[in-house]
Formats: sequence, C-alpha cells, structure tokens
Amino acid sequence: MKNENSTSKFTPKMSSAKSIPRISGQNFQPDIIKARQDFITEETGTPLNHIPKFSFDSEILKGNIENPIGITQMPLGLAGPLLMDGEYANGSFYVPMATTEGTLIASYSRGMRILSQVGGAKTTIVERYMQRAPVFHFEDARKARQFGVWMRAHFVDIKRAAETTTSVGKLHHIEEYGVSRMWFTRFNFTTGDAAGQNMCGKAADAACQWIMANLPNDLGYVTYTLSGAIDTDKKHSHINTLHSRGARVVVEAVLPRDLMRALTRADTRDMYRARQVSMLGGMLAGTSNNGVHAANGIASLFIATGQDEANVAESQAGLTYVELRENDDLYWSLTLPSLIVATYGGGTGLATQRECLEMMDCYGTGKVEKFAEIVAGTVLAGEISLASAVVAGEWVESHDKHGRNRP
Repeated sequence: MKNENSTSKFTPKMSSAKSIPRISGQNFQPDIIKARQDFITEETGTPLNHIPKFSFDSEILKGNIENPIGITQMPLGLAGPLLMDGEYANGSFYVPMATTEGTLIASYSRGMRILSQVGGAKTTIVERYMQRAPVFHFEDARKARQFGVWMRAHFVDIKRAAETTTSVGKLHHIEEYGVSRMWFTRFNFTTGDAAGQNMCGKAADAACQWIMANLPNDLGYVTYTLSGAIDTDKKHSHINTLHSRGARVVVEAVLPRDLMRALTRADTRDMYRARQVSMLGGMLAGTSNNGVHAANGIASLFIATGQDEANVAESQAGLTYVELRENDDLYWSLTLPSLIVATYGGGTGLATQRECLEMMDCYGTGKVEKFAEIVAGTVLAGEISLASAVVAGEWVESHDKHGRNRP
C-alpha cells in the first residue's frame, strides 16, 4: 500500500523539440526574425513564401507580439459610402473591412446605400466605461457589508489613489455586490481614446493597495483579489448588457416601405414579421444578440483597424428593436451595450491598421467616439441588408453565386 505521508518526486520529461530562436533585447531585429523563419521551415518542412513579406520596420511590433516571424495577410475590402448622422461621426465614410467571407462587403455596402438614402445612421453614445472588478474577502458577511459602507464614504480617496497611475483614466463610479463573505466590486473608469483594460487593471490595483493600507481595524482580517471575474474580460455576460462595458451605442433608422421594396425586393411588413420570429427564436436559444450577424461587421472592422480581436466576444452582444409604423415604414434600432474600441494605443498604431483608421479620420486622440459610431452604423447596415435578403429569398442564392472560392 502507498504511504500517504510519503512525498512524491516529480521528474520532468525531456523533450526533443528545440527552443525558438530569440535574442534578449533584439527580438525584433531583421536577422533574428529571419532566423526564426528558417527555424520553422527546418523544423516543420513548411516553406515561408508569403509570411516574411511585409513593408514596415519590424521594430514597431514591440509591445504587440513576441517571437515575430512575419505577417498574416488578410483580404481587405472597402464598403460604403456610409452616411452617418451621429454626435461625433457626421457625413459619408468609406469603411475598410478585413474578411475572407465572400458577399460580406457587398451586403454591407447595400445596407449602407439604404441608410444613406434615409438620411444616415443616427447614433447615440449613452455611456462609455472600462472595468476592473476587485473582490474583497472578510471573516463574515456583516464585515463585508460594513466594508461597503466604509468604501462609499472614502470614494474620493480611492479615486485619487487609482488615478495616480494614469493621466488619462478617471474612476467614475464603483458598483458593489455582496455575496457570502465577499464584497464584489466593479470599478468603472473612463479611458480616453484607449480601450483601457490594462490601464484599469493598474489603476484598480493602486486603489486596492490604498484600501488595504487604510482599512479600519474593526473589519478584521481582509484580503483581496484584483479581479473577481465580474468585469468579464473577453467574455460576454449579462452584466455587460445591463451596465455596459466599453461604449453603449444606440443606432437607429426609419426604413420606408417603397424604398426597401425597390432596393431589396423585401416588404417591410414581411421584415417585421421575420423579426418577431427571430425574437422568439433568440429567446428560445438564449442568444446574446437577437439580431442577425453583428459579429461579422465588428470582427471585420476590428481586424482592419488593429482592435483587440478577442473583444469581439463582448462587443457583438446586441439588442434589436423594431416598430412597424402605420404607413408601413419600419423603425429599426440596435443597441450595442459593450462595444470596446480604441483609436490610440494597442494595435491601432501599426502600419496598415493606422492607415485604415485614417481613412475614416479616426486615428489618434479625440476620435474614439467617432469610430464607435461608425462601427455601430456599419453593423446596422449589415443587419438591414442580410435581414432583407433572407425575407426576399436571396440569402442562399447570393452566397452560392458570389461567396464561394472555387480554385
């Protein structure tokens, strides 16, 4: 019988696989990049004919990637013009979209044509915050509740401590949720033109350290975890739908029946009935978006403009609401409660990504709200176009005719 008190010894297994070539402090130089290209060809037998070909200085990749070997090239198309009736985005825009899905850009362009003929996509940004969600641990639930009272009384001090780490981020408010002997919080920051996840993490950590150093003794033994997971970073959640993460954007338009029949061969009354079915189906499935395909437009724009692609998981959530007017015109609105975008920092300054943002006059400081509105307008265009294609019976036909890559 095995002795339960014995200490097992771990013997690491040796691997014959070679380490990836790197040079500390020089990992972005052309010579070491070439060494990694040769290495992967030697190790896998795969010749690199396209990946090594890129047009910019590899030094600009610092902070965006490790062990670079080249570039993944994605087809980039242009949709538009998209007429925007926003608070920040006004006028017509040409929208760069990166995708490998045939018919996608054609469909979005058709939706943009519709929006342009009805006066544009009207957009309203309700709020915009980024979160980090520390959770504090106590001896019992009463101590946790007492901490909540203390924290609210010291919000100004906590805010000051958080903002010592950033010249841009501002702590706006803190949500609180008592569960068991824990006090879950959700620190909400404004983040300028950056998406701000890392900024908020650093600021929240500074705030937590101040809290721990200034807690009253009668709270007993207290610890904290920097993220209690209710910030739901890179994941969809219902709390984001209710309280927003990133920008909460509403985009809306009124679609005249005659125009829709002329441009799409879909009747607005049929489109309204189809929306009723989709609402029921979405509820049955428990979907995070009762619309059509918001993720298509968001992902295409995110890849083109250097956004954090994992944020598509949160940003694609949406709430579609439609009304059939007495004259059979169709009011269509879409609320994106967690649209996470940036026009500065991250991947937005890389060569092609910056050019794509500059096409829309959306690169740099003071541009993030404008870009958020353009993303929302693009998504609405895609929703209207695909929904009308389904109703008109053209969805499968168009993909079969134009969307198949036949080598």
